[in-house]
Amino acid sequence: MDDWLYKYPPLYPGILLKRYKRFFADIELATGEIITAHCPNTGSMSGISTPGSAVQVSYSHNLKRKLPYTWEMIQVFDNQPTWVGINTMMPNRIIKLALEKFLFPELSNYQQIQFEVAYGKDKKSRIDFLLSSDRDRPIYIEVKSTTWAQKQLALFPDTVTLRGQKHLQELTALLPTARGVMLYFINRGDCTHFAPGDSATSIW
Repeated sequence: MDDWLYKYPPLYPGILLKRYKRFFADIELATGEIITAHCPNTGSMSGISTPGSAVQVSYSHNLKRKLPYTWEMIQVFDNQPTWVGINTMMPNRIIKLALEKFLFPELSNYQQIQFEVAYGKDKKSRIDFLLSSDRDRPIYIEVKSTTWAQKQLALFPDTVTLRGQKHLQELTALLPTARGVMLYFINRGDCTHFAPGDSATSIW
């Protein structure tokens, strides 16, 4: 019986040469080929973009893509050798599967799951997930990929994030007629606890 909730596509090993302009990463594959991969992470990536680190990339056969490779994860040695997911789209895929299987007891009584629903005072923001039911208040869920760590403590955010502040304000404004949930997805396997990243100082 296959109990995996999510499986990565086939991955190819390499070494990170540099990450630049947020969306680009030069990587030397195990074959010796040097490629430019899409970096699906707009954050500062504190501690998880060190040149010379082992990385894993996926490959897309979509001919419309300018960059067929996507940088998926990097190996770090903060506590022990650990792979850290850097693709910020992956947590939403996993949370979607978990919600469809009703794996969160705290988020119960919903009958419908919607994605990327416009909300907020000006309707210019989009919530990751909206759970609705005729039995309870709607639940608005914002997912945050968490990759920064100090020892076994996962921290978010890794920089001062004005966008993240706006999300919190908009979720708070939904109360009490709806529930607002900020769900932190710890995208690494070496952390046992979570806390706010109060020491983050730079703005990204």
